[in-house]
Amino acid sequence: MKVTEKWKQSARKLKQELHGIYLARKDPRTPWYAKALAACVVGYALSPIDLIPDPIPILGYIDDFLLLPLGIAAVRKMIPPVVLAECQLKATEASPQRKRKNWIAAIVIIAVWIFLAIFAVNLIKEYFS
Repeated sequence: MKVTEKWKQSARKLKQELHGIYLARKDPRTPWYAKALAACVVGYALSPIDLIPDPIPILGYIDDFLLLPLGIAAVRKMIPPVVLAECQLKATEASPQRKRKNWIAAIVIIAVWIFLAIFAVNLIKEYFS
């Protein structure tokens, strides 16, 4: 099996895991702290802005290859196994038909990043003034 095929399979699995975590976040049996971390992990995965920009050679993909799997692993430990299994099954069944993009979620994520950037700029201005 080619390396690119392995990467594609890993990417599909990661996408499916994220969808399962997204579904578990909506489940009332999931603890609030797991829901909060799941929202952060899914939001970061969907965010067009990375901690380390992708154009930076090698380092740009470290957050995608390290932070997301670590975040997913942490959320998986917090969600009750029964809930996680049900949600992963739903994600597996829904994956071929899930082609629609959620523009509202993208707009919210971008708005949060813009707010944080404005906040950081104002903080820096105050510090140097």
